Amino acid sequence: MADPVLHIKDGYFFEVPKFLWSKPFHSLDDVPAFLRKGAPEDATVEYFNHEMAGKILIPQPFATLKNLYDKESGFAISRFMILELVAAAILAFVFIRVGRKISSGEAPKGRGWNFFEAMLVFVRDEIGVSAMGKHDAHRFTPLLWTLFFFILTCNLLGLVPWLGAPTGAFGATFGLALVVFCTSIGAGSKKFGPVGFWVNQVPHMDLPWWLVWLKIPIFAIEVVGLIIKHFILGVRLLANMVAGHLVLLGIMGLIVVAAQYSISHWLLVSSISVVSSTLFSLLELFVAFLQAYIFTFLSALFISAAVHHH
Repeated sequence: MADPVLHIKDGYFFEVPKFLWSKPFHSLDDVPAFLRKGAPEDATVEYFNHEMAGKILIPQPFATLKNLYDKESGFAISRFMILELVAAAILAFVFIRVGRKISSGEAPKGRGWNFFEAMLVFVRDEIGVSAMGKHDAHRFTPLLWTLFFFILTCNLLGLVPWLGAPTGAFGATFGLALVVFCTSIGAGSKKFGPVGFWVNQVPHMDLPWWLVWLKIPIFAIEVVGLIIKHFILGVRLLANMVAGHLVLLGIMGLIVVAAQYSISHWLLVSSISVVSSTLFSLLELFVAFLQAYIFTFLSALFISAAVHHH
């Protein structure tokens, strides 16, 4: 628990201020077995009560945990999994209502309706149409909308105290990149055929017969590049979200370090840290929108490349 990086890592609990959640254990038998394994041999009930104050454990009916951050076996439900479901529920609630209003044919009314419809039009026209053209953008706009708003919602959850950004876990960003990869392969194979899609990876070259063999290494390079660019798509989103939280953690950590010195040092460092973290949080708010835009735009480019000739 001493490692500060663990505070931005996915885990099997939610953490709130200690005074908001204290569920004391009355005896060692009440302490979960996985907590007792990693504790000192002479650990008492008071030790566990102190360590677990403010930590809301997520029930694990399908898994056995090794500790608060790793599972031993089975299917474990983590904090980011729950937050992803929360993000999906929020999007379903909002856009089902917006969709019904738009389908009525009435003019947009109210700030909420105008805001969400403007965002939808922006993703469709400035991302989908710009990267794919009108014909293909029409087919893939629902996917682009889903990617953009899901990533944006997950990013914004990371700015809510005591929650976290699911896009700060490689499993989440890799899953999103895998969706784009499978869409690219599927859409390309549907248009050019299963064989034609892979043949299309090699650019057309007028080569003499004795240089035709060059197409083999070029094909291998193109296929590897296809896989790598989708892999990097997930890594890019992960790195940007984790980096921002690490910087915020470092800024706020200065307050703890300054507490070891005089009160004047602590007040000065605390004031600077609070102002800096506030400004950086505003930057993180911008980054949350920016990374959702970049991921969606690159996804549109990759899918567009798959359904067009090299």
